[in-house]
Amino acid sequence: MPTTKGKKIVFSPESEGFSKAQWDKGKAEMLDILTKVAARQKTIFYSELSQSLGSIHIEPHGGAMASMLGQISEDEDGKGRGMLSVLVVHKTGEQTPGKGFYKCAVGLGKDVSDPDGFWIAELKRVHEYWSNSNLGH
Repeated sequence: MPTTKGKKIVFSPESEGFSKAQWDKGKAEMLDILTKVAARQKTIFYSELSQSLGSIHIEPHGGAMASMLGQISEDEDGKGRGMLSVLVVHKTGEQTPGKGFYKCAVGLGKDVSDPDGFWIAELKRVHEYWSNSNLGH
């Protein structure tokens, strides 16, 4: 399970049963999937994302999913492209991101005092960035 140390998630792939090579390949694949979803200005369910991964098996609501999404969001937000995990939502209920998304946001210094407002603003930010890239065209 990941732990926070300052802003960054400290995580060992081995703690979830993956080698570093497996983890890195899965993370690259997840990043590719998420950037394509963002370019189409869509969202994706946790279960869909899990099923879309061919290089690694990650449970939709497990610790590995949370860790990988957190790492991707930290990397992408640090590059000014927003938290890509904003795209990953629950299939039932309000179809919003899970609690881990907001925890990650707080760790990145974001103000989530209005969770819905934050989610909508971040979703717009990510959609706008990636839909203006060459990925969706």
